[in-house]
Amino acid sequence: MFTVYVLYSASFDKIYIGFTNDLKRRFLFHNQLEKKGWTSRFRPWIVLYLEEYSNKADAMRREKELKSSRGRDFIWKMIKEI
Repeated sequence: MFTVYVLYSASFDKIYIGFTNDLKRRFLFHNQLEKKGWTSRFRPWIVLYLEEYSNKADAMRREKELKSSRGRDFIWKMIKEI
């Protein structure tokens, strides 16, 4: 099982879009374990949105869609409704 996820940092008003086969482990890296990298600078993160897929190809395709202009508009609209 693969998860496409969107993280949101309310402190910095940033989003991060990714996919993984182990969301708990990946989330731990984004919020605590990662020493370098883009997400380490904008902690703390919350999981704003997720979708599950049975295969990697579908998850990668959806991640790419969410990273597009239309996908980011969808995410920001969701954030404004919170």
